[in-house]
Amino acid sequence: MNIVFLQLGSNMGERENFLQNAIVLITEEIGTTQKESKIYESVPWGVENQNNYLNQILEITTDLSADEVLEKVLQIEDKIGRIRNEKWGERIIDIDILFYNDLVVERKGICIPHIHLHKRQFVLIPLNEIATDFMHPKYNKTIGELLKECKDTQKVEEYAI
Repeated sequence: MNIVFLQLGSNMGERENFLQNAIVLITEEIGTTQKESKIYESVPWGVENQNNYLNQILEITTDLSADEVLEKVLQIEDKIGRIRNEKWGERIIDIDILFYNDLVVERKGICIPHIHLHKRQFVLIPLNEIATDFMHPKYNKTIGELLKECKDTQKVEEYAI
């Protein structure tokens, strides 16, 4: 059984519903959810003039390979209605693979662990909530340590539903 951490984000329309729809489809098509972080709201990272994001982290177990998880994630984004117009553009749903066991993959189309996760509070804060002692296989630091060292100052708050 493989342990996978996924980051969900939405900054368009009914953001909460899109996150919930993604969780249902992930459970149906990828694996069993072991842990869910709270939902957090943050400003868009690296861009301006967009709505705030809702973000959530899932820990799931799956029998699928990393490439199969990526394929399913892309299909789920399409089912929910994601349209890919521009890099870092607004999105109905965004699902990123943060970790797949302690695997390190760096090739076109897939980078595990996620290349920017250690620089983003909106990822580290919810990830720390459910996996503070998980060891980043490339940096050999826990999520808790990465969060303490993170230089990102953008505001991330627990989302009040």
